[in-house]
Amino acid sequence: MGPLQSVVDFVGPELYYWALSPAIKIAVLLFAGILPLITYLVLAERKILGFIQVRVGPNRVGPWGLLQPIADVMKLLVKEDVIPNRAIRWAFILAPCLVVGPALVIFAVIPVGPPSAEPGGLDLFVTDVNVGLLFVVAMATIAVYGLILGGWSSNSKFSLLGGLRSAAQMISYEVPQGLAIVAALLLAGSMSMVDIVEAQKNSGLWFVFPQIVGFFIYFVAGVAESNRNPFDLPEAESELVAGYHTEYSGMRFALFFLGEYANMIVISAVAVTLFFGGWYRPFPNVEALAFLDLSFLPAGLAGVIWFSLKVFVFLFTYIWFRGTFPRYRFDQLMDLGWKWMIPLSLLNIFFTALIKLLL
Repeated sequence: MGPLQSVVDFVGPELYYWALSPAIKIAVLLFAGILPLITYLVLAERKILGFIQVRVGPNRVGPWGLLQPIADVMKLLVKEDVIPNRAIRWAFILAPCLVVGPALVIFAVIPVGPPSAEPGGLDLFVTDVNVGLLFVVAMATIAVYGLILGGWSSNSKFSLLGGLRSAAQMISYEVPQGLAIVAALLLAGSMSMVDIVEAQKNSGLWFVFPQIVGFFIYFVAGVAESNRNPFDLPEAESELVAGYHTEYSGMRFALFFLGEYANMIVISAVAVTLFFGGWYRPFPNVEALAFLDLSFLPAGLAGVIWFSLKVFVFLFTYIWFRGTFPRYRFDQLMDLGWKWMIPLSLLNIFFTALIKLLL
């Protein structure tokens, strides 16, 4: 009898599978995965931007600046948390929670590895629901309320303009992003995140190949959704100081910061799941590439490694965009979303459905 079975027998199967197991997975995912990743993603971004701009990134705190994220966290923890006198207090406090909370909740349905081969075994995801992708889309839309509340409740012109820009931008780009997801769902025939990955393995082809247009629309809209360059109009330091979080400081500012990077990871992880085969290696049905299975590793660990590598490629792309592209004007941003992205995504759905019907 293994240690896992001993725990199940001690607490009872129902309590374990419905409460204890998800709680343990959430704690491990959050404190050993997401939060450390976000912390050092900031350091990686500063280092890579330094390389792109031919300058030295953080290098004072610890060897090669590796302890800089810890110093940043400590600074934000001890910094005074100011609430402006004329701010609407309850909304000012609630706004950063609405930004970071849904982004972290989405990770509950993202499979970072395969389900257990044995009944009752350890699955490398918190849960798999048959409407997992709908849950992701629904949670992602909540963040816009946090940005609007943050901008409105601060009682600042800069913050209000940033909040209004963010609302217009996120609503505009949610439409083509959702339509791009629909095209991938037509190929998979399921809204379960695990089933979508398995559908790509069974077809022997990542969905990015038949859905290159859908992937392009999804990722461009995802960059806009996460307010990153070249679509960082809601912050736009040269115009709006810091946009919707101009009046925030201390840990509330840190929550906005945390939400932005968590959204980057969510967009990347969903892109990997929908279009790049999830935890499977490239071309999993090709025997000549069997060495990429990493079969010498414990079961499931190879899947986590492949999933993580794919996500890191997308995160690097985010950073590369920031160091390379200039910011769009707001009218250009709206034109791109409504005049090009939405019509293109509708045509993509039409041709995807037509080809699937004929085949």
